[in-house]
Amino acid sequence: MRSADLALYRAKEEGRGGHAFFEPYMFEEAEDHRLLEQDVREALNADGLTLAYQPIIDTASGAVVAREALLRWRHPKRGDIPPDQFVPIIEDAGLIHQIGDWVIREACSEAARWDPGMRVAVNVSAAQLTGAGLAKTVLGALAAARLEPSRLELEVTESVFLGDDAATLASLERLRALGVRLVLDDFGKGYSSFGYLSRAKFAKIKIDQSFVRGAAEGARDCVAIVHAILALARGLGVETTAEGVETIEQANVMRRLGCTQLQGFHFGRPVPATAFEEAGTASHRRIA
Repeated sequence: MRSADLALYRAKEEGRGGHAFFEPYMFEEAEDHRLLEQDVREALNADGLTLAYQPIIDTASGAVVAREALLRWRHPKRGDIPPDQFVPIIEDAGLIHQIGDWVIREACSEAARWDPGMRVAVNVSAAQLTGAGLAKTVLGALAAARLEPSRLELEVTESVFLGDDAATLASLERLRALGVRLVLDDFGKGYSSFGYLSRAKFAKIKIDQSFVRGAAEGARDCVAIVHAILALARGLGVETTAEGVETIEQANVMRRLGCTQLQGFHFGRPVPATAFEEAGTASHRRIA
């Protein structure tokens, strides 16, 4: 029955109308998943999870204006585990609220030690938006850290609008009412309508890295899409961040097209807060 169950899940993953036969590797993957779930629970209780921060650059001045908080997990035996491996485990285990709340509290606490003008960006999942719990967590984190609400950016992807639109908009409005900035991440790859940009009152749109790379390579469709996104952002009066900028050429193209902020490995990889605080880089300095 266990083997049949594993084959059933594999068939479901591959889409409707298909089938799958049990293979030994399915059990190995399931057992590995179970062990990682057990380990991530222990990591949460034993302070085994950490945050790393990637700089976001103002295009005009080259100054660091914000840093995005990214969850990291260094397993005691397996070493660094990529987020795309452990985040699905966190979601499946029902830990997204507990860990998501910890990320917000930790990010606010660390950002409070930075230059007063520096913002911190935190990713929020669709699951976290359900109910009023997230707003309470954010309010508590801001109060405990004594951080100005305008210095916290909450990033959501277009996938949050695939469920109950009214409930999602209500949740976003509760957050916006606190004074935090709402950011629409990976814009252009999801399924939401343009109407959500104005109804949810986003302060910033982040352009997906696939469009950034394509535009830098001269792909006409990507250039057209980036032009359209930037024109829409200007019309709505919101900022734009080009994600995944890895080369000087990509940075220059995004500057010429009119993107207001840049983010990617070209400007810095995610590092612990202590790395730039000790080096004195928490202030607004030029790195572009």
